Amino acid sequence: MVSDEELRRKAKKKAKEKIGFYVHFIIYILVNAFLFAQWFWITEGEGFPWVIPTTVGWGIGVLAHFISVFIIDPHSEKLEEKEYQKLKKNNL
Repeated sequence: MVSDEELRRKAKKKAKEKIGFYVHFIIYILVNAFLFAQWFWITEGEGFPWVIPTTVGWGIGVLAHFISVFIIDPHSEKLEEKEYQKLKKNNL
């Protein structure tokens, strides 16, 4: 049985990971909005939008962060619990 303290520790870790993603995403939005505004202001919307490669590249990083926090982490916990139960059963 998992203790209340252990549950609190896990909950705190998960909350920090989620907050980390939200901060990363907000900074991504703000910086890229500024870069697009800067591009538009400098070029008056003409020419190649040089900010696109930065936005796409960083966007891949934000997507990877999202996947690691919201998709992989929950599945890894299930796998961890399954392996724990298997080891526990084999050691009895």
